Amino acid sequence: MMRILKQLVKVGTITEPLGDANNDIEQVGEKLEPIIRKRFAGSLAIRAVDAGSCNGCELEIHAANNAYYDIERFGICFTASPRFADMLLVTGPVTRNMETALKMTFDAMPQPALVVAMGDCAANCGVFGRDNYAIAGAVSDIIPVDVIIHGCPPTPTDIIRGILTALES
Repeated sequence: MMRILKQLVKVGTITEPLGDANNDIEQVGEKLEPIIRKRFAGSLAIRAVDAGSCNGCELEIHAANNAYYDIERFGICFTASPRFADMLLVTGPVTRNMETALKMTFDAMPQPALVVAMGDCAANCGVFGRDNYAIAGAVSDIIPVDVIIHGCPPTPTDIIRGILTALES
């Protein structure tokens, strides 16, 4: 153990450079934060619903919450209850088993509710296809959608841009 600690002290901290993604996030965040402060009194609550995805989009949502992207610094938080949510973020094609639950979640939200369909599957059923027996359709076939974030899966930067687009509309 001491050998490892001595090695760490000798070498120091080695990290990768942040790159250009950090600049993009900061630019989008500068636009996003004042809108959230004005329209939502400082905090935008998002209810995320997986309507039948492969979980690729959920991994990117988690990445947007990690220390690198840290969307909470812009005033965005996720909530478990649709009754406290300002925005509904839906991933995946809507399966027949999730159709009623998605409608109930949307109906439980205070209106006017913003709805964002995230990923190609939420937009047009993606690789799952519309002719699948288990798929009820795209998110826009079930509930009204304000913004679609394309990508399979979209990057955390794209997610933040999509949220900004929904708030500006």
